[in-house]
Amino acid sequence: MLKKMEIKDFDQVYTLMEESFPKDEYRDYQKQKELFQNPEYQILIEKDPEFRKIKAFFAAWEFETFIYVEHFAVNPVLRNGGVGSRMLKALKEDAEKMIILEVEPPTEEIAVRRVRFYERNGFFFNDYPYIQPSMGEGRKETPLFLMSTERKIDEEEYRMIRNTLYTKVYGKKDVLERERFIDMC
Repeated sequence: MLKKMEIKDFDQVYTLMEESFPKDEYRDYQKQKELFQNPEYQILIEKDPEFRKIKAFFAAWEFETFIYVEHFAVNPVLRNGGVGSRMLKALKEDAEKMIILEVEPPTEEIAVRRVRFYERNGFFFNDYPYIQPSMGEGRKETPLFLMSTERKIDEEEYRMIRNTLYTKVYGKKDVLERERFIDMC
């Protein structure tokens, strides 16, 4: 079901990323493609030979204590058909670590539905304010929350996860320093 993406499928994945996320929540084409040079990063896909397109993908980072799903998208023509739940189940079964992902604040109906979808699929909402750093020039920071499998994370785990994401995924030591200052206040 889930298989590691081959670079020949990158354009199709990137197009799906553009269709599925606001511009502030993904990198430009070249920066996204450069991530494949990092051994902690990979994209897992579900591809259907009959559909001839990628049904869905996870862009994920694997760290020592957790897996971070940076992007997860289902092809729009296949949404609400169980593909996403099936993929999350497969990812959770294969993972031997906690899985972390980001969600928008549940203030609008679509964000509430997304949080509920993840909760139905075994994720826990963690009520710690989190800022996704800018994904590149001309892109804004995005206020989000983290969700986790297995259980809710405590504040110490939250800080460790946030620090890992800020330094390894986003390369933003300046944001990390600002967050540490806020934590001390």
